[in-house]
Amino acid sequence: MAQAVSNNTEKKLIRIDISSDTVCPWCFVGKRNLDQAIASSKDQYDFEIKWHPYLLNPSAPKEGVNKEEFYKNKFGSRSGPIIARMTEVFRGLGLEYNISGLTGNTSDSHRLIYFAGQQGLDKQHNIVEELFLGYFTLGKYIGDREFLLECARKVGVEGAAEFLEDPSNGLKEVNEELEKYSQSITGVPYYAINGKLQLSGGQPPLVFQRAFQTASSGGA
Repeated sequence: MAQAVSNNTEKKLIRIDISSDTVCPWCFVGKRNLDQAIASSKDQYDFEIKWHPYLLNPSAPKEGVNKEEFYKNKFGSRSGPIIARMTEVFRGLGLEYNISGLTGNTSDSHRLIYFAGQQGLDKQHNIVEELFLGYFTLGKYIGDREFLLECARKVGVEGAAEFLEDPSNGLKEVNEELEKYSQSITGVPYYAINGKLQLSGGQPPLVFQRAFQTASSGGA
């Protein structure tokens, strides 16, 4: 009888492919909300989460530029309300939105995320969290090598220094993923659930939970 119950209650697998950029605040908001939805649904489903690169600004300089000035130049008079809105949204997640520091090219962070994924999807998911936390709440620069290595150490990614030292490491794989996952989308965050149901934006947890139900039942 116990065996029969176990078979009937076997958890279904939810695969989630996420396209994201490490300087996208809504990508961090979406991750936190997704994490909450997953925590509320772990008794129903098993999850496999993979992160894929997206470049909001492919020509961003490696050396970085002042984050606040960048926002002002990009959004003009809208920059103040945009920053105020993000501050409010982050506060709702128990986070302090930090506009200080530099912003710039995210290629190395995507190479690191790819590398972490080769050591386990949990490590990949965790390093994305550390990158977001540092950049959005601590004023860390996403292109700073020491910051990237600090994130790697925190989540147990081994060999990151040697990997990042050679700029060609992971570059082919990142470019392949950009072509496969990013060509057909116009913004991030973007989620493909079980390969058939798509969501975009920093969705609230309930939307993710409903998507899990739809994807697991064969709907779209």
